[in-house]
Amino acid sequence: MKLVIVESPAKAKTIGKYLGKDFVVKASFGHVRDLPKSTIGVDVENGFEPKYVIPTKAKKVISDLKKSILKAEKVYLATDEDREGEAIAWHLAQALKTKDANTERITFDEITKTAIQNAVQNPRKINVQLVDAQQARRILDRLVGYELSPFLWNKVRRGLSAGRVQSVAVRLIVEREREIEAFKPEEFWTIEADLQNGKNEVFTAKLRTRAEKVLDKLEIKNKEEADKILDALKNNEWKVSNVEEKDVRRSPLPPFTTSTLQQSASNRLGFSAKKTMMLAQRLYEGVELGEEGSTGLITYMRTDSLNLANEAIQNIRDVISNNYGKDYLPEGPKYYKNKSRGAQEAHEAIRPTDSARTPESVAPYLEKDMARLYELIWRRAVASQMTEATFGAMTVDILVGEFGFRATGSRVVFPGYLKVLGLDKTKEVILPKIEKDEVLNLKEVKPLQHFTQPPARYSEASLVKALEENGIGRPSTYAPTIDTIQKRTYVEKRIEDKRFQPTDVGKLVNDILVEHFPKIVDIQFTANMEEELDQIAEGEKEMVPVLKAFYEPFHKNLKEKSATLKKDDLTVEKTDLTCPECGKPVLLRLGRHGKFYGCSGYPECKYTAPASEEEKSEMEAAPSGKKCPDCGKDLVIKRGRFGVFLGCSGYPECKHTERIEKKLGITCPKCGQGEIVERKSKRGKYFYGCNRYPDCDFVLWTKPTGEKCPQCGSLLVFAKNNSVACSNKDCGFSKEGSPTE
Repeated sequence: MKLVIVESPAKAKTIGKYLGKDFVVKASFGHVRDLPKSTIGVDVENGFEPKYVIPTKAKKVISDLKKSILKAEKVYLATDEDREGEAIAWHLAQALKTKDANTERITFDEITKTAIQNAVQNPRKINVQLVDAQQARRILDRLVGYELSPFLWNKVRRGLSAGRVQSVAVRLIVEREREIEAFKPEEFWTIEADLQNGKNEVFTAKLRTRAEKVLDKLEIKNKEEADKILDALKNNEWKVSNVEEKDVRRSPLPPFTTSTLQQSASNRLGFSAKKTMMLAQRLYEGVELGEEGSTGLITYMRTDSLNLANEAIQNIRDVISNNYGKDYLPEGPKYYKNKSRGAQEAHEAIRPTDSARTPESVAPYLEKDMARLYELIWRRAVASQMTEATFGAMTVDILVGEFGFRATGSRVVFPGYLKVLGLDKTKEVILPKIEKDEVLNLKEVKPLQHFTQPPARYSEASLVKALEENGIGRPSTYAPTIDTIQKRTYVEKRIEDKRFQPTDVGKLVNDILVEHFPKIVDIQFTANMEEELDQIAEGEKEMVPVLKAFYEPFHKNLKEKSATLKKDDLTVEKTDLTCPECGKPVLLRLGRHGKFYGCSGYPECKYTAPASEEEKSEMEAAPSGKKCPDCGKDLVIKRGRFGVFLGCSGYPECKHTERIEKKLGITCPKCGQGEIVERKSKRGKYFYGCNRYPDCDFVLWTKPTGEKCPQCGSLLVFAKNNSVACSNKDCGFSKEGSPTE
């Protein structure tokens, strides 16, 4: 008997059907060893030796696997192909005490019969360099987390944390917020003209030049300047000076990487990065497709490569030829090169394992959101190998005295790859037939006022893009990083636009780290550290010297700051205000829910006030679009000590309030009528309960995934280390969800 060990039961089930009766496939359920939770677990005095322990939940798994190994003539460690997968394989070998002679490592980009059989026929040994790179990342994060977090607890408040990647992500969001706060809008004007040709067809042209010089965007600064131009345009002939028509070709986008998949799923489907990776993991590991059984539908989803295997390209080209015709098939394959910093090109991009499985053919077997994600991946991969889209572009220049106006139009001549990717964002602007030297009739001239806009806050998609462009983290770290900074309440996702805004705590922690621990939040330093981890993986550097070069100055600085900084130095600011109750100075303090004014005479004087009248009015002025059922006035979004809620704008005369329900789209399993919503307890902890409370008292303290446990039927919930577990404690079922590198 030959034993194959993978991470998850779903993966084991899919792989099992491709191997013969001589093979047994077992799951390790993710990590089987880790650093201890209660101590730092790293011997910094002796070469940064990690002290790994087997978690309680993994002990039974290890015991069962040891029994299977006794019967096995060969052991194949088939964990994921990234660094974390390599580390899991190494930890398995260490925990199971396997013999090198009969233990092999196998990897594959996709879970298909051909890929699995090729992997078994071409095994290798565990790559210690990849393991060291992953160990170095884990140790670095442990050193920062376990030494810097207690500093924040003592100097700011308990429950805070710091991390190499998460702190840089928070810094990006804080700095963007301060750009927005400092932004001063500038007024500018544009001028448009509605014109009519000889056939009475109307089109719009915009002012572009003056005395043959192209006008800057902010050239027309106010109404007075706009009016002067309007006066100058009067009594002038509107004559066409040039008409240009040409075909413009647009190339298809490359197939997805982890980053671009998360960005596209966020923008097009509204998925969080965490949800995207969880769904992609399931598509990769295998889905029941009727008579086909458990089948992996996509290739490995943690990658920054744009490469496609030759067989995959031919598979896609066959689909294009058969489904869309030869006009949509280019003469040869298309290849793409990744321009992202630190990209690893060894693996494939994300694609369907078989492009002949169209979204329509697999949709009946998939949950709605899985089907939507598969369709997104399928369309992007197929479109990447299709012909270019061709647009007919038309430019019309009109001369009016010294002023030049321009009208532009475009139409789709041949859709090419857009036949698959979609024309939804391609708006046609069709201009009428216009001849050079034609004199046009002026219908109306419209001066339009504008104001410059501040930079947009980060969305999940734009934050992932920024992290990738700056070389911060790796494909597997984006989703957990974004999840962590929200859980720590360093940032909040705004209700109105789903974009990130830093909290007062997030700003304060960022400022402390920037001032006192600049390297931890330095973008270039963090990116260079990622490069050093890559160099360890490639055998160019050794783990211990890299750890030592980081830790020694970090630890020395931390000791100095711990001794010299006091809590009030960081969390209390003096003001020129006087307490209206006792006359003592008022201080700006940091509380659990942000900054507030408090009397310096506390606890004798308990006077407090909101941090600013502007903040107070902002909290009470955000419209909700709903009416108060008691008095008919507008309900507005307010913020209280337990979070945001709806309150009547007629307060204090009308005291009507309502919860803002964050629905998860999950039916309550207890009453079958209500819906599970996210709520916040008096202690500030999030929980998930039925919105029919108090009629139904169903509650979970961990966020449900929406799936049901295959063993007992209870709801599955997100567990630690990005795994998924049964909410029924007596069941004990768990599986790896979206592991991180």
